[in-house]
Amino acid sequence: MTVGNLGRRRQPSLSQLRAFAAVADHLHFRDAAAAIGMSQPALSGAVASLEEALGVTLLERTTRKVLLSPAGERLAVRAKAVLGEVGALLEEAEAVRAPFTGVLRLGVIPTVAPYLLPTVLRLVHDRYPDLDLQVHEEQTASLLDGLAGGRLDLLLLAVPLGMPGTVELPLFDEDFVLVTPLGHRLGGRQGIPREALKELRLLLLDEGHCLRDQALDICREAGRENAPVTTTAAGLSTLVQLVAGGLGCTLLPRTALRVETSRTHQLLTGYFAEPAPSRRIALAMRTGAARAAEYRQLAAALRADLRPLPVRVLDDGGRDWAPGCEGPVPGDQSWATGSG
Repeated sequence: MTVGNLGRRRQPSLSQLRAFAAVADHLHFRDAAAAIGMSQPALSGAVASLEEALGVTLLERTTRKVLLSPAGERLAVRAKAVLGEVGALLEEAEAVRAPFTGVLRLGVIPTVAPYLLPTVLRLVHDRYPDLDLQVHEEQTASLLDGLAGGRLDLLLLAVPLGMPGTVELPLFDEDFVLVTPLGHRLGGRQGIPREALKELRLLLLDEGHCLRDQALDICREAGRENAPVTTTAAGLSTLVQLVAGGLGCTLLPRTALRVETSRTHQLLTGYFAEPAPSRRIALAMRTGAARAAEYRQLAAALRADLRPLPVRVLDDGGRDWAPGCEGPVPGDQSWATGSG
């Protein structure tokens, strides 16, 4: 049969298939009607309409019993399979409608992942146990491509992105601090002017990391133009070890400070004068995302759980969320190792 002929033939309804499947199971109209909550006349009419739509006789009716015709035996299997698939479709739709279930593919930048993922994973485990969270650590350009192409659902990264088709859900602002070797003249100091960056041998991450671009922007704001960067690193851990070895200084976001400086006692931490250079971290989703309400709810829950960190938590509009949620004050040396 051609597609055209199939399109012109009247399609059977689910109600008709359900009635026929019930009769095939019970071989009795009254019992079949009771099983699916349909009146016996309605059941008989549904089966007759199905036979007309398909152009075959499905049942052999006698005064004493009902039998399946050869065609009915074959098509009963198909009808039950169709009804089973429809049931699976409805169950899947119900699961999709249920919030925080199914797969959520989260992309995270490397300068955020080690420091925020423990909070994110704990939140998901405790509050959303039916959510299948899949984490992808990539640089910003790759994450944005993944979001636009549908490979990723949600991003955790530094903003602003300036990318059409995305919505940013701000989480927090965090200050940068200056990490120096022991004995450095700025090590452990408070109120360091940004202009001090003009004279430093600054170590940065490799090309492609947004933190490198942010550090260079801070340097330009401080009046440092086209200063050569002779040593770079692929990650913050290596960068900090280079500082400990005396090769220069670097800028670290506050959330990374405790983790990255706890491996050595050869470092000091300096804090900038207010307003300190900072970065903003947010979740990002596609404009019009089907699960936008869930993502906003996740952002709100994450903000609450981020309050113990040394950050300034924000509301959905990018304003400070509440007094007293900034974390340790900028001069709190307990967040650095070897800071005296």
